[in-house]
Amino acid sequence: MQKLASFEVNYLQYLDEGGKPANDLPDFADDHEVMVGLYRSMQLLRHLDARAVALQRVGRMRTYPASEGQEAVGVGASSCLSDRDVLVPYYRGTAMMLGHGVQPHEILLYWGGDERGSDYQNPLAKEDFPIAVPIATQMLHAAGVASAIKLRGQKDRAVLTEIGEGGTSEGEFYEALNVAGVWNLPMVCVINNNQWAISVPSEMQTAAQTYAQKAVAAGIEGLQVDGNDVIAVKDAVGKALDKARNGGGATLIEAVTYRLCDHTTADDASRYEDAKARAEAEKKEPLGRLAKYLLNLGAVNEKQLDEFAVAAKAEVEKEVKIYFDILENKPQPPSAMFDYLYAELPERFRAQRDEVMRRGGE
Repeated sequence: MQKLASFEVNYLQYLDEGGKPANDLPDFADDHEVMVGLYRSMQLLRHLDARAVALQRVGRMRTYPASEGQEAVGVGASSCLSDRDVLVPYYRGTAMMLGHGVQPHEILLYWGGDERGSDYQNPLAKEDFPIAVPIATQMLHAAGVASAIKLRGQKDRAVLTEIGEGGTSEGEFYEALNVAGVWNLPMVCVINNNQWAISVPSEMQTAAQTYAQKAVAAGIEGLQVDGNDVIAVKDAVGKALDKARNGGGATLIEAVTYRLCDHTTADDASRYEDAKARAEAEKKEPLGRLAKYLLNLGAVNEKQLDEFAVAAKAEVEKEVKIYFDILENKPQPPSAMFDYLYAELPERFRAQRDEVMRRGGE
């Protein structure tokens, strides 16, 4: 058997596991306001995830996909989005959605089974796509939006999408990447390589040495970043989006991280995960790493870090209250399942809708 050639993939890291600079830092890394903002966004996400999981456990939420240990990927990437860019999220895209103006209670509504969660009220997110649960279909949506942007000659816009490393095994991933390359589309895709496609480890998913090198076949740029280093993620995605907005084409970025939680609330990772691997990964997690950097930078003190956590928890509780208020005081009629799916209901479903409404009134 012929041995596959080795591919050289650039790997970007600015902060080591101890929160100390591993390379010359980009300019924004010295900006206290920017860096503290990134930390607070990551804190908010971690508290929101924990609350959503707790709500699911007591029957107040449907299945929910948390992002514990992966906060730097979505927070770092979404911080690079402009008002004109379009976000096409996937099911674990809470961080990116929050970063582009979606409100926490809207995300809770979606996972609570209420379609109003996809009706984003912030103008910043009005043209963003709703959550895509089917694996990898968001890639085709992103390529379609990027095609429209290019056809309209909108040179100040780009599309950002995200996918898990398991999703890169799907045909939609390759199809979207192929057109992004051949049509030179303004699109950036971030692979959240959290090491697990539900219970399937990377070595059982692909023979490729990296996920980033999957860009080679599409003829686009591919690189790896330390997904627990929010500075590296922000720097890589920011440059990729700038390139896309200026006609430079698509980029594939693999963010290497680790999932410190179950795949979703319907999963039990302890059945397949090595406890030692989890323990090792916890030493590299992004919030602790960034906290150490901020302390060394002099941007914060220990008391302020504690205050940020308290503030994040309070904000989450406020959003949970809004979520409960909408569900309890502004319930949707049973017909919503039809009305949100079709602009004009096909004739064959009208009798079903009428029956649902009749029974709902009994």
